[in-house]
Amino acid sequence: MKTMLAIISNALCRITGKNAVSGSIRTQRFWTEPKCDLHSLEAGPPEKAELTREQGLQYYHTMQMVRRMELKADQLYKQKIIRGFCHLYDGQEACAAGIEAAINPSDHLITAYRAHGYTYTRGVSVKEILAELTGRKGGVAKGKGGSMHMYAPHFYGGNGIVGAQVPLGAGIALACQYQGNNQICVTLYGDGAANQGQLFETFNMAALWKLPCVFICENNKYGMGTSVERASASTDYYKRGDFIPGLRVDGMDVLCVREATKFAADHCRAGKGPIIMELQTYRYHGHSMSDPGVSYRTREEIQEVRSKSDPISMLKERMLGANMASVEEFKEIDIEIRKEVEESAQFATSDPEPPLEELCNHIFSNSPPLEVRGTNPWSKLKSVS
Repeated sequence: MKTMLAIISNALCRITGKNAVSGSIRTQRFWTEPKCDLHSLEAGPPEKAELTREQGLQYYHTMQMVRRMELKADQLYKQKIIRGFCHLYDGQEACAAGIEAAINPSDHLITAYRAHGYTYTRGVSVKEILAELTGRKGGVAKGKGGSMHMYAPHFYGGNGIVGAQVPLGAGIALACQYQGNNQICVTLYGDGAANQGQLFETFNMAALWKLPCVFICENNKYGMGTSVERASASTDYYKRGDFIPGLRVDGMDVLCVREATKFAADHCRAGKGPIIMELQTYRYHGHSMSDPGVSYRTREEIQEVRSKSDPISMLKERMLGANMASVEEFKEIDIEIRKEVEESAQFATSDPEPPLEELCNHIFSNSPPLEVRGTNPWSKLKSVS
């Protein structure tokens, strides 16, 4: 009888968009284990993940904000307001949201050039991100970094050279170990960078020194326009560390990502050395804004992922199905997000560009003013820390 009442209550909630009971369910547990593969590990993340109503709404807000921000960036790029390199993150939002939910604000994170989502989850506002994309003074890097070079406390970018952030991440983990602060470094790279020699050199050193580093491969199935099957003799990227344990999870499921990252972070904090994670995910846009993204994959393939595995839709349906939130609540969040993104875009298009005299500032973090040569010997600029 109770089960039947719950079904009826849930059906009413879905139809009306309101809670059919006096209060939504606060906490629910969901299965995650069947989507996890292990390498050189006796056990993996827990079989079930607990999700509170507050957590679910927060994850939804984070992912939807990143989605709307990226769609706005797409629009501004097509209007030629954003220029140059621009790699969008829509489709992969569960990776950034799940990782951030599993680590501490004091932990460290470094990624490649598809960095807008992580810039947001690490604490930078949408206004500062969009202003950076448009090259304005109010941008997070004062308009001088652009899409690939955004930073925040404990967030080291945004790196334009394929795979180059991986040894840097190991260096950050070495600093954590040296300082004994119980912090870790999450070092992200894509499947396209997974065949780089510098990754394997870094894996070797990290294993030798037992560095507290979580190496994460965001496998979105394509390195630029080349599918993983055409680029890699082995597509089991979580096994690439050989002597380093690894795990592979569904990168489209924010709970799977969160639980796997918690497991990996605990592994590192316990002094067991590095661990490799592979997140199986998907990008909706092309590699960058210069890539239409449909010459090497079909529109039907993209649509199938959108309809079956979209990270935002999956979380929303999961919460609605468990009567943890109402349709109306999600609509209110969507309206709030659209308003914030629109206001941020207005700022990003009206804020002034940085003046020429500030071009060379902040070359060093703390030094007296120095003279910098411009594009020719008689063009002199000053750098102020």
